[in-house]
Amino acid sequence: MAPPPIASNLAAVRGLTVGHWTDLGRATGCTVVLAPEGGMRAARALRGRATGTRELDALDPRHLVGHIDAILLTGGSAYGLGAADGVMRWLRERGRGFPVGAAGVVPIVPTAVIFDFDLAPGAKADRWPTADDAYRACAAASSAIAEGSVGAGTGATVGKALGPRGAMKGGVGTWAEAAGDVVVGALVVLNAVGNVVDAGGAILAGARDATGRFVDALEYLARGGAPFGAGRSTTLAVVATNAALDRVALEALAHAAGDALARRIVPYGTLFDGDVVFAASTAAVAAATPLQVEALAARAVPQAVERAVRLARGVGDIPGLADGAS
Repeated sequence: MAPPPIASNLAAVRGLTVGHWTDLGRATGCTVVLAPEGGMRAARALRGRATGTRELDALDPRHLVGHIDAILLTGGSAYGLGAADGVMRWLRERGRGFPVGAAGVVPIVPTAVIFDFDLAPGAKADRWPTADDAYRACAAASSAIAEGSVGAGTGATVGKALGPRGAMKGGVGTWAEAAGDVVVGALVVLNAVGNVVDAGGAILAGARDATGRFVDALEYLARGGAPFGAGRSTTLAVVATNAALDRVALEALAHAAGDALARRIVPYGTLFDGDVVFAASTAAVAAATPLQVEALAARAVPQAVERAVRLARGVGDIPGLADGAS
């Protein structure tokens, strides 16, 4: 008998679950990726130059901690980093974390943030996910992953080369690819300065001029277009596999996934982006080579990027493709 089809999302990697907490009214939220009990190997690649992060040192291949328990992606810029306390509380209550003897466990939760204040009522930095909100995201985690304007993608926008008002709605997208027993899943929170393009290079969602027409963001910047402000954009991605990769190979996988993002987000990893890519392994099966996993990621990541914009509904005067915007 043929094996059952895999889920077409990050949870196709057996043991992973994803939960969102969404606040549409205040245009913010958070998304948690929970590892299987016992944790998972992980690494990261910092691709942007305006990052907001917590516990990334634990993802260095030289670090004492060999496994992590969850990854949190959250809105609220640096204020949102405190939401990770709620993920730690949820994990600690279940005895999941790095063992520290009689003291119990210390959950390891690498965290990265996006800047989503542009869509706030009055565009003020006065709301962000809290520890309680992230705890709720953990409680809601499952293998069924909502996409679009949810979780950490609730307040996300793309195509901000001309400023936030000329942007379009970004969001959360996820996809998975498999070859034999090897599975690679990707989840992307898309909140980019650049435009999002399809496989042929045509703009799907991005910067729009006063008439509503798309603007080539790279060309605009190359001609000296004025930057609109610092630290307002970030694309976050989690790429996970069941293949048994060590943390050095996972770090290479994170960079390969970043290259895949750069093929669909133009420009990518700019001075104004806080782009971070996480790569994780449950080490359940053997891969032919690490390159096989990287190739599957190169197929899964672009699909996740497209779904992040195609399934995103507009917020306020920022249009989304799910509303028929173009």
